Amino acid sequence: MPNKSIADPSLPKEPQDQEVADDEGLRADAGAAIRNLGHALVGHHASPDLLARIVCSVTEHVGELDGYGIRVRPGEDMSNSDDWDQTPDGSVMLSYPDRPISGAASPWGVDLVITRDGDGVIGRTTYRSAHEGAPGRVHGGVLAATFDDLFGFLNQLLEKRAFTGEITVRYEGPTPLNRPIELRARLVGIEGRKQFFEAEAFDGSTRFARSTATFITVDGFKRND
Repeated sequence: MPNKSIADPSLPKEPQDQEVADDEGLRADAGAAIRNLGHALVGHHASPDLLARIVCSVTEHVGELDGYGIRVRPGEDMSNSDDWDQTPDGSVMLSYPDRPISGAASPWGVDLVITRDGDGVIGRTTYRSAHEGAPGRVHGGVLAATFDDLFGFLNQLLEKRAFTGEITVRYEGPTPLNRPIELRARLVGIEGRKQFFEAEAFDGSTRFARSTATFITVDGFKRND
């Protein structure tokens, strides 16, 4: 049977630039399904027939999506929201759903759940098959990206928009796969436009990594200025 899945103009496509109302819940479900597919693909053997069917199915969906209008992140800053700084202590913090590491709709996410811990934040996740670097441990860049994303939530508590100026990670041991991981981050100082953060990552009571970062704030962002 001929493969009609790659750049085949006979495949049906929706009209270009079609505008539709996104369903945020379904978009999050789709992101989770893609993440699960990635972990299943990396973590299991598969027959050539199954792999071929995955290629055809996924590529067909890509073709369908390409038929819709280009989607961009909404331009308004989250600082304009009335609940920007109203996250109760101990509750889950939210951000853009497409955010690569913690976004519920991101195909590249690590299913990171962030909660407020006073003036700090706690992140919890379990790394899975597609996050593996060296055998049996998480790729170091994945952990570094998780730290970077975690620090972003501290900016949310500070009601400031800031970008990473520098981040360092000290790996004190391997980052385990398939185990619940907890990361804790806090603000340790402010100097002009610079914000200094620290974080640690734990497997149970064992710390296996720590990170420091300098974020640079953008003028005019603070909502109450």
